[in-house]
Amino acid sequence: MGAAVTTTKSLSTRWAVLAIVLVAEVMDLVDGTIVNVAAPSIRAEIGGSDATMQWLVAAYTLTFAVLLITGARLGDLIGRRRLFMIGIVGFTAASALCAVAVSPGMLIATRAVQGAFGAVLIPQGFGMIKEVFDEHEITKAFALFGPVMGLSAVAAPILGGALVDADLLGTGWRAIFLVNLPLGIAGLVGALRVMPRTGGTAGTRLDLGGVLLVTGASFALIYPLVQGRELGWPAWCFALLAAGVAGFAAFAAYERRHRTRALITPSLLRNRAFTGGLVVAVCFFMAMIGINLVLSLFCQLGEGFTPLRTGLTLAPFAFGIALTAGASYPLAQRFGRVSMQIGFTVMGAGLALLAVMVHHGGADVSSWTLVPGELLAGMGMGIALPPLFDFILAGVGGDEVGSASGVLNAIQQFGGALGIAVLATVFFAYVDHGHTSVSAMTNTTLLTLVPLALATLAVFRLPQRAREV
Repeated sequence: MGAAVTTTKSLSTRWAVLAIVLVAEVMDLVDGTIVNVAAPSIRAEIGGSDATMQWLVAAYTLTFAVLLITGARLGDLIGRRRLFMIGIVGFTAASALCAVAVSPGMLIATRAVQGAFGAVLIPQGFGMIKEVFDEHEITKAFALFGPVMGLSAVAAPILGGALVDADLLGTGWRAIFLVNLPLGIAGLVGALRVMPRTGGTAGTRLDLGGVLLVTGASFALIYPLVQGRELGWPAWCFALLAAGVAGFAAFAAYERRHRTRALITPSLLRNRAFTGGLVVAVCFFMAMIGINLVLSLFCQLGEGFTPLRTGLTLAPFAFGIALTAGASYPLAQRFGRVSMQIGFTVMGAGLALLAVMVHHGGADVSSWTLVPGELLAGMGMGIALPPLFDFILAGVGGDEVGSASGVLNAIQQFGGALGIAVLATVFFAYVDHGHTSVSAMTNTTLLTLVPLALATLAVFRLPQRAREV
């Protein structure tokens, strides 16, 4: 049995443990978005293609997504403290390698390694908090995640832009990865000093077959979406896309046959409410994360904004979320799942307004031109995002919540990778075919209304009320 953790030492240092876990969360959240504003500068220095800029973001989110559930299972297998330290050392080392990359291929590979170690690191933090906090205090601990995540969302693009523009000691874009070094070292030292030792859980087994299937299927789906445009969409791209879809079907069948070591509790795959929730999550995060990268590319490549100005231009999304996030739970309690549809509708209205403002701005699009649409879209995100997982988890049993939560976190990352692959590819395709950057941005923004509409429809498969937390 894994050792429960209610020692005197762990109780006296539990808030220090929380601080260390939050450091790891900040490293992950910032690295998942900070590259958006630095991608054009990176390509300008070390070369690469349009697809390179997509891969700089997608390589991280994709490996994080496909290995996240495995990372959680490894924590059960060999102990969370040990995995946390392995994860933070690996993540920090990968960040250093990103900072010294000399070619696009090297940087994309080290970004993928970052994502892999992030998938090892992040699940251990959540598990450790559950172990060191008493039941009556754990809600207070988890309540701190919201403000930290919100601040990170606002700060990451601004920080990235400021670091690139400042060119500290000639580091340029490399500084966005070097900031992880002091954070990683502090997190490791803190973990060594205050995190309680935990053993693995007896009977835990790793589903290697499931890992290989879901990894292969994810790559087969994302790779042709990113590379197909530059390669002229050869037949093998479509064959690979079909193989990706078939791979996910094979993964579901495999999980049902290997119940004792399955990555995902097999009953979840037969749960219509939960699978409907996965559709909602994929479509929502596809639109939300994909449009963020596309807008960053438009600002810099199309309008010539500096990285810092681009980061500031993206900030209204996060401010919009902050404005409505506090009201999201009361709305969910009053209107049930309809509140999710209200949020998606407001977000869609904001994106439509953004498209109109870009179109009418023409050759003179300013940061202020983008504020109304971004702010309204962010307000819609703030209504829908906070209770999203609670609605999806309302349809699963108590013994399935742990597995379902892990799947939802992975799906969030996968939806982001899919959005980056699809929406950035569409944006560049418009430019390739003679459209101005303004036209490409307008049309791509309008395209995001499609996954949002699908998410709105899929909400009808969710339970009427959110899960009580």
